[in-house]
Amino acid sequence: MSEVPSHNYPFPSDNFSCGFVAIVGRPNVGKSTLMNHLIGQKISITSKKAQTTRHRVNGIYTDNEAQLIFVDTPGFQTYHRNALNDRLNQNVTEAVAGVDVIVFVVEALRFSDADREVLQQLPQRVPVVLVINKVDKDKAKDQTIMQAFIDEVQQAFTFAKVALVSAKHGLGVAQLIHILKPMLPQGIPLYPEDMVTDKSARFLAMEIVREKLFRYLGEELPYAMNVEVEQFAEEDGLYQIYIAVLVDKDSQKGILIGKGGEKLKKISTEARLDMEKLFETKVFLKVWAKVKSGWADDIRFLRELGM
Repeated sequence: MSEVPSHNYPFPSDNFSCGFVAIVGRPNVGKSTLMNHLIGQKISITSKKAQTTRHRVNGIYTDNEAQLIFVDTPGFQTYHRNALNDRLNQNVTEAVAGVDVIVFVVEALRFSDADREVLQQLPQRVPVVLVINKVDKDKAKDQTIMQAFIDEVQQAFTFAKVALVSAKHGLGVAQLIHILKPMLPQGIPLYPEDMVTDKSARFLAMEIVREKLFRYLGEELPYAMNVEVEQFAEEDGLYQIYIAVLVDKDSQKGILIGKGGEKLKKISTEARLDMEKLFETKVFLKVWAKVKSGWADDIRFLRELGM
């Protein structure tokens, strides 16, 4: 999981293609789940709550024909305006600026003003593939209803292709990769064929803890939190990881810890198990709460966190 690409591997073929693919859409349409299935491994956090993705995450898919480098983006946020969300929106704009193809994800049978606003951010010069997710819904299975929905969305933008998927179940993912390959420029792979992300183990550990926070805490608290890795070491096959959860107020710290420390213990245990599965080694994980008032509106501090 090195952050620096290595090029010590044979060139696959004369007709090999390689390029960047941005996955964009409003919050909670399934972008991270889709990317995890595209690369065949969980590297981007998922939750039923909107706005769980805060960082660009590069997921890498490689076969003997092409290498697709997927860029997962935060859902474009039009509500809850603060320095954090302004920075997230800037991340979306930056993510689509230098890619070869854009995958625009919408939820089946739901095309809202928020979806239209995301479309307005997309450059005209880059091919955009419309990906309709959650096609396993009952009404979405009706071909007449689905075609009417596709026609509605296509009136708002000129798409290069249309693909139907169920990211949750991995349906249509192979077909989407087949659609994307011809849109990439020819060139050598940028990453080794067995590499699935350019993110470090340190970053992935942080993301796993954040996912558990979104999954097990209430609707509002995760938006007032972030995590930072204070220590990350590997010794004799054991990862020792210390992660602080940043909250705005002492009262939020109490919610995070839970009665008798049970909530934080559950979050830590499940995060540790996920890390051991991902890193394929034993992990000692220590997670605790730290109060830092106003962090979500502190531009300097957001830069320190890599946002």
